[in-house]
Amino acid sequence: MAEKVKAVDQMHYEEALQELEEILETLEGEARGLDETMNLYERGRALVQHCQTLLEQADLKVRQLDRNDEIQDAEE
Repeated sequence: MAEKVKAVDQMHYEEALQELEEILETLEGEARGLDETMNLYERGRALVQHCQTLLEQADLKVRQLDRNDEIQDAEE
């Protein structure tokens, strides 16, 4: 029975990073066929892009929270 592959855009950062590490280990291991290598590469690229997006969103949220704290401090 084939393992279900979770959609990249539905993954949490930690899940995506873990799968990306597994893909890297697989690609660094024994030789694979071209089709499998390309599929792993494409999945890895999607995971990298998703992780970058999640990090950017987290950074934006932190900046907004910091800005709100600065505004509250200025009002006090």
